[in-house]
Amino acid sequence: MKYRQFGKTTLQVSEVGFGAWAIGGAAMVGTTAIGWGPAEDGTSQQAIYQAIDQGINFFDTADFYGLGHSEKLLGDTIGHRKDLLIATKVGHRAIADKIVLDYSREYILKAAEESLRRLKRETIDYYQLHSARLLHFQTEACVEAMEALKKAGKIRYWGLSLNTFEPLPEAAYLMRLHKGAGFQLVFNLINQLALPLIHEAAAEGYGIIARMPLQFGLLTGKFKRDQQFAENDHRSFRLNEELMQSSLQILEEKIWPLVEKYQTTKTGLAMSYILSQPGISTVIPGIRTKEQAIENTSGIVMLEDSDRLLLENLAETDWFAIVNRLKELG
Repeated sequence: MKYRQFGKTTLQVSEVGFGAWAIGGAAMVGTTAIGWGPAEDGTSQQAIYQAIDQGINFFDTADFYGLGHSEKLLGDTIGHRKDLLIATKVGHRAIADKIVLDYSREYILKAAEESLRRLKRETIDYYQLHSARLLHFQTEACVEAMEALKKAGKIRYWGLSLNTFEPLPEAAYLMRLHKGAGFQLVFNLINQLALPLIHEAAAEGYGIIARMPLQFGLLTGKFKRDQQFAENDHRSFRLNEELMQSSLQILEEKIWPLVEKYQTTKTGLAMSYILSQPGISTVIPGIRTKEQAIENTSGIVMLEDSDRLLLENLAETDWFAIVNRLKELG
């Protein structure tokens, strides 16, 4: 495992981190699935321990994952490990079977205390506003709340988890203010909308967390064209048959041949492309099992510049329509 400095902070993060959304389990808010289906805590704990054995030191969760269960599981398992870094998020709430966004100062301060209790920590290493938009920055005192938590020693650093398809406006806002230490954003072989932002933010000294590196599992090579998902798995409304077939065709024809060239795995190729971008601090694939902890940290190779550029160009020539469809599905 290699380690990278997170922006201008003192944090040294493993280039592959642990995405802890799935270990929160099959949570629902009303009729909306907010998880990845069932998760067994014993299996999740084994995955965490295996990840540590693989060299992972960065764990990313949110108070909304499993409605607090992901945080509690991490707290019970590694809360005492001061050598490991835990990042979490705030801003999503479940109220009366509805998902509510709340970035008020009062709620952020209260939610931070609850996260600290579940994580069994005195300080959160990296605290993130969970997909806050410009309107929230303009109408709520969320920046002031994060700065107050840092001053009080409740958090070491803070940043923003950006919108999946329109990451620039909020990042630009914080960069103009010179606030925050980093951004979490979606970046993978399919969705490369954030690539210009990665270059700009890294140049400004912000750490970059790349989430969704395997695009809901599409980039593992394990899905079939008629793949089905359970109703309590959020992918059930995000990946339809048409999208699956179109995506797999592009992968089979234009991307998977590189797997053989580099003697790696499909997951390894997907991860390698992201880590080929110098602005990336860490990539956080979702990890549910010991096997995934091993798979997601193996097969990372150095891509030739020509192949990296080929994969970048596919964002405009082949993936553009797919990304627009993903945006429509939500």
